Amino acid sequence: MKRPAKKVKRQAGQGGWEPLIELLRKFRDDRDWKQFHNPKDLAAAIAIEAGELQEHFLWKSKDEVAADLVAPAKRQEVVHELADILICALLLADCLGVDIDEAVRAKTAANARKYPVSKARGTARKYTELG
Repeated sequence: MKRPAKKVKRQAGQGGWEPLIELLRKFRDDRDWKQFHNPKDLAAAIAIEAGELQEHFLWKSKDEVAADLVAPAKRQEVVHELADILICALLLADCLGVDIDEAVRAKTAANARKYPVSKARGTARKYTELG
């Protein structure tokens, strides 16, 4: 059972990432947690939260995962883990002074050069194997 993809609600040109980053800064600062938010620990937090997301899919078939994702409570758990990853990534970007919009656009352009449509379409091979 396939769930239709929804468009991302917040896109560049609609306030960008800054309102979310401000919300996260306030949440962090209200709790005096900035002292714990350094690149090493935020990067570790991303990996830990990604592991928690993976737990929802581990050892399950595609059909089992699909069934979980249409069950509201299970889906919400996955959404929360995804949000945790994004929160940590946004806080790390803020800590490092990274412009997220610029970084994503630059990385997408670099990936487009490494994976030209003419060679990469329909294959999961790494760019070094595309020939």
